[in-house]
Amino acid sequence: MSARITSSSLPASDHNRGWIVTFAGTGINLALGVLYAWSVISKQITKEWGWNETQTALPYSVAIAVFAFMMVPAGRLQDKFGPRLVATLGGIFCGIGFIVTSLGQSLTGLIIGFGILAGTGIGFGYASATPPAVKWFPPARTGLIAGLVVAGFGLASVYIAPLANYLLGSFGIQSSFLILGIAFLIVVVVLAQLLKNPAAGYKPLGNPSAAKATVKGGAQSASVAKDYEWHEMLRTPQFYLLWIMYVFGAGAGLMIIGKLAKIVDLQAGIKAGFIFVAFLAVGNAAGRIVAGVLSDQIGRTWTMFIVFVFQAVLMFLLRGLDTYGTLFLASVLIGFNYGANLSVFPSATKDYFGMKNFGVNYGFVFTAWGVGGILGPILSGWIFDASKNFNNAYLIASVCLLIAAGLTFVTRAPKAKIKEKILRKAA
Repeated sequence: MSARITSSSLPASDHNRGWIVTFAGTGINLALGVLYAWSVISKQITKEWGWNETQTALPYSVAIAVFAFMMVPAGRLQDKFGPRLVATLGGIFCGIGFIVTSLGQSLTGLIIGFGILAGTGIGFGYASATPPAVKWFPPARTGLIAGLVVAGFGLASVYIAPLANYLLGSFGIQSSFLILGIAFLIVVVVLAQLLKNPAAGYKPLGNPSAAKATVKGGAQSASVAKDYEWHEMLRTPQFYLLWIMYVFGAGAGLMIIGKLAKIVDLQAGIKAGFIFVAFLAVGNAAGRIVAGVLSDQIGRTWTMFIVFVFQAVLMFLLRGLDTYGTLFLASVLIGFNYGANLSVFPSATKDYFGMKNFGVNYGFVFTAWGVGGILGPILSGWIFDASKNFNNAYLIASVCLLIAAGLTFVTRAPKAKIKEKILRKAA
């Protein structure tokens, strides 16, 4: 049995290791968040290559799907071999994917390069960023640390959207993919070397009263949670409730992110859509941090409820917005609510199913994000091609978000007896 190691017993050189790992993970996500610049890239593709909205949605949706479903094997590998190796592979896959995408102008090439290879790289890198960071901190800080790490992914569009816009205007689509691919390969591989799990038996020192407050607020502390294997988790109703809510929450946000440049042009005649993508990114990053901290205080499901209702109202109102100011505010707030999902759901997964297998368990939960990312953008593309507006897509998203808000009232952490019942059945 391993000895209990606390943060106070670590060598002086390791006292700040948790923060180094946290910000390295944030940096990796800042690079991999290139996915959110697709709105700017796809608009240029429709202009230069003459593709329709459904065609430009396909590489993006494939990338989202591959990203999400690669989180399962990536999480498993991260749990087994550690985050450094898996994140390094992520940087290599992502870089090669962009380089392959730069070689031609075919839909197949973009699907293989951007969709499959870059999507795989994003999944590997993203799966390796959060688990090692949260392991260095006490349960009462789970939401905060998870929020900080994933905030990098949301904040990426602040620089990637204007950067992509500049590169596209100066060098064209294919050269832009090549430049971004080389840059992201180098950055992610270098930062991956800073990722490290704490030693076996390490237990972070925390504030017991804060941990109790978290449990009281509706989120189960990691010190209380049972460690579920992935197949045990899949036998619980909590997994499916979280999964459905995640599909609806992510799908609504990704639908807007993938089409935002088109939306502001269509509804207000604003050509500089990349600015709104950057605005949304600021809200996206802020939502991840604020919702993470809030969920540490009031619980995961209450935070989800607030976010879902708020987002449903925004989606309903979006069809009537046609000015710079209203679209600016909507972009920031929709980004905020979308980003909140990306910190609350990993925190809930850790609380509900334990830390030991967090990588692979969250990988399964995260497949919901991929499904939402497929349905949202493709549905909005179909609706636009048929009616030349996104109004019905907004309404469908609003209804789905209200359903998700209702599900929060029946979603609670599994009881210990559920774990025991699963073990008896397995025996």
